[in-house]
Amino acid sequence: MRGTGTGNAGRVLGLAGLGVLCAGGTLFAQGFEWPDEPENLQVLEGFAGDELAPVMRGFSMALGVRCSFCHVGEEGAPLSTYDFASDDNEHKLVARTMLRMLGVINDTLRTLERDGHDHAPVNMWCHTCHRGRPRPLTLVEELGGIYEHDGAAAALDHYEQLRERFYGRGSFDFGESSLNEFGYEVLRAGDTDGAVLVFRRNVELFPDSGNVHDSLGEAYMLRGDRELAIESYERSLELDPRNRNAEQKLGELRGG
Repeated sequence: MRGTGTGNAGRVLGLAGLGVLCAGGTLFAQGFEWPDEPENLQVLEGFAGDELAPVMRGFSMALGVRCSFCHVGEEGAPLSTYDFASDDNEHKLVARTMLRMLGVINDTLRTLERDGHDHAPVNMWCHTCHRGRPRPLTLVEELGGIYEHDGAAAALDHYEQLRERFYGRGSFDFGESSLNEFGYEVLRAGDTDGAVLVFRRNVELFPDSGNVHDSLGEAYMLRGDRELAIESYERSLELDPRNRNAEQKLGELRGG
C-alpha cells in the first residue's frame, strides 16, 4: 500500500477490511464504476479506484452515513451524478482532517511500543470512536444537547430511540450511570420536574439499584415531595443497607 508522508494510507487497511464486509452495498448495487485515477485526493493521493472503494465503504460503515454525507450529490440519485472531486461539502474537509489526525495518533502510539511485547500493537480507526455515529458523543452529551433545546421529555424520547437503535453495539453506555449523570445535570439546572422524569426512567430500567432510587429520592426531596422522597430513600436503603446518604436523608425527612 502506498504511503502519504504521514503514513495514513497504510492505516486505512483496517477501514478497507471493514468495507469488505459491506460488499454488494450501495456503491456496487447501483453499478457505479470507480475511476482508475480518482481526482482531488489529498490524503489518500495515489490510490486507484479499486483501492479507494473499500476505504470509502469503511468510512460509511464506521460513521453510519452514506455517500452524500461527505460528497456533493443528492441522496437516492445515481452515484454517476455525484461530483466526488468537489470540496463544496464541508464534511469532506473534516474527513481529511480526521484522517490526518488518525495518522498522528497511530504514529504517537508506535513511539510508546516497547520491544518484547507479545501482544498486537494498538491502532486507532474511525470506528474506534464513531461506532456507527457521525459525531462520537457520549450518551450524556447527546441527551444534554436535546435537553438544552427541547427539555427533559424530548431528551428521554431521544434516549429511547438511541436505545432501540444502538443497544448492544457499544456505541453508547446504556448502564445506569449515564441516565443518572444526565439526571443530575438536569437537577443542577434547577429543573426538578425534569430530573424526576429522568430518574424515574432509570429506576424502571434498574429497579434493583440502590443508587438510582437514592437519586430519585433526592429529586423528590428538592421538589418538595416529602412522602415520595421517603419512599425512594427507604427502597434505596433496602437494596443497599450501607447507603449512609439514604439513612441520613431519611432522618432529616422524618424529622420534618
